[in-house]
Amino acid sequence: MASEIMTLNMGPQHPSTHGVLRLVVELDGEVIQKITPHIGYLHRGIEKLSEHRTYHQTLPLTDRMDYLAPMHNNLGYVLAVEKLLGLDVPERAKLVRVIMAELTRLKSHLVWIACHALDIGAMTVFLYAFRERELVMDLYEMVSGARMTSNYFRVGGLSRDLPAGFEQKVQEIVDTFPGHFDTYEGLLTKNTIWLQRTIGNGVISAEDAIDFGISGPALRGSGVDFDLRRDLPYSGYEDFEFKVPVGENCDTFDRYKVRLVEMRESVKIIDQALKRLKPGPILADAPQVCYPPKDSVYNSIEGLIHHFKIASEGFPVPEGEVYMAVENPKGELGYYIVSDGGNMPYRMRVRPPSFVNLGAIEKMAKGSMLADLVAVIGTLDIVLGEIDR
Repeated sequence: MASEIMTLNMGPQHPSTHGVLRLVVELDGEVIQKITPHIGYLHRGIEKLSEHRTYHQTLPLTDRMDYLAPMHNNLGYVLAVEKLLGLDVPERAKLVRVIMAELTRLKSHLVWIACHALDIGAMTVFLYAFRERELVMDLYEMVSGARMTSNYFRVGGLSRDLPAGFEQKVQEIVDTFPGHFDTYEGLLTKNTIWLQRTIGNGVISAEDAIDFGISGPALRGSGVDFDLRRDLPYSGYEDFEFKVPVGENCDTFDRYKVRLVEMRESVKIIDQALKRLKPGPILADAPQVCYPPKDSVYNSIEGLIHHFKIASEGFPVPEGEVYMAVENPKGELGYYIVSDGGNMPYRMRVRPPSFVNLGAIEKMAKGSMLADLVAVIGTLDIVLGEIDR
């Protein structure tokens, strides 16, 4: 007797995450035969909106994409604009950007391990990881005033210098977080149920991962040794020592191990940056592009006029096109910007890692049980905000 294929709607899921994912799954019993992702329910149109805003006004749109890694979104964008301008950023601003980017990687990976573990049935890790995430959120609030869609980087540097006490609080994270990572590993790495749900699940070979355009921990979990911070460095990453972990078995467990090691390496990078941090300017010497210091705006008519002119009119960017990518916690986040010489992007397109990685979900889950699909979604660590942008 021929088997009957059943079509099942899985989702829509997460209506609160600025985008909705619906999977149409075709099943033979409980075995997955085909998966069709349906996305694009909110149509936020960030790329099109940018064509009608100045380069400074476009910046806050970017941190609304991957709202778990807003500073990476900001960093990729400002680096692209700076590349078009040929603008050099002061050393202190570069180091602070690296510190905030790696804190952001920690924050994002903590949400991943919390939710991934909870999806598979491990609740304790969820509570612990969110406890540690709050410490990073406090630092976000210190530098920018916002805990989630934080906007701190600017074209040419930073919006303001680090507040008093910030470096000491970051040092506390450097000192304490490795012990927390040990706790997560103690709860999961040898847990029988965790191993049964992750080992051999969501397998995708290095060749297939490259063909699908997968990037980030999902790519490195398939044994591909590639990290933009090391191989196409930006913001001074070439001056830091860190290990790029890669997997061997190309499965969900390998991707779990890769992200755990990445968190440990992020702490090491932050520690190196703290040791090298020296007083100095935080903005490039480019008054036609950079906002003046707040003291100048508040206390002089020249500063106020300067600020108003840039805020209202923006600044012209030389005609040309550029692509700039950064190593977002999910993978390669790239900005392609075309300038016609005006004060707004003529065209902007984003290469978001979650959108590209999601395309491989059928390859990873086909032939698995339906229950394993939850683990595959979790191991990709997608954020719908950058998929449905």
